[in-house]
Amino acid sequence: MAKDRNADPRRLDVYAFASTAGALAGEWPQRDFTRLTDSLMPTPGDTLPPPVAWSAAGEARPVSGAAPECWLRLEAHSTVTLQCQRCLQPMAEAVAIDRDFRFVHDEDEAARLDEESEDDVLVASRSFDLRELVEDELILALPLVPRHASCPQPLPMSAADEEVDDEAPNPFAALAALRRPPGGR
Repeated sequence: MAKDRNADPRRLDVYAFASTAGALAGEWPQRDFTRLTDSLMPTPGDTLPPPVAWSAAGEARPVSGAAPECWLRLEAHSTVTLQCQRCLQPMAEAVAIDRDFRFVHDEDEAARLDEESEDDVLVASRSFDLRELVEDELILALPLVPRHASCPQPLPMSAADEEVDDEAPNPFAALAALRRPPGGR
């Protein structure tokens, strides 16, 4: 795998990158991923959130009787701060992606291949924004309902939960009275 020092991950020529088996890696500040950070809690204290570490590798996969297919392997990981939906406290959550993407020339071909195969198909360009793809995939990797395995603090109880009314009438008592035959027990 060749290191492609001249490739700009913000303006990547995907076909050239794949044809040379290019490889890129680096880190981007998490705060630069504005769409991702909109889904997160602020990092506690004055500390900066950890960066997003990423790597990308291009590959031209041979196909018999046709032009080689353009593929990109993308890996990224970071730790984000989410709000636990059980205790509402901040929680650190590791997010990671490890995906392969097939690139094609146009939207019609991408739509057709998306229907026919399980592959993740994207449209290639000469100025593909790899950082935007990393952000999209990290957003998709976030848990739908984040929660601690075991919340660090007991859950607060409301005043209504603490007061149990022992004298409340049984709501089914009226139904039981209706089922009794007249003059019977």
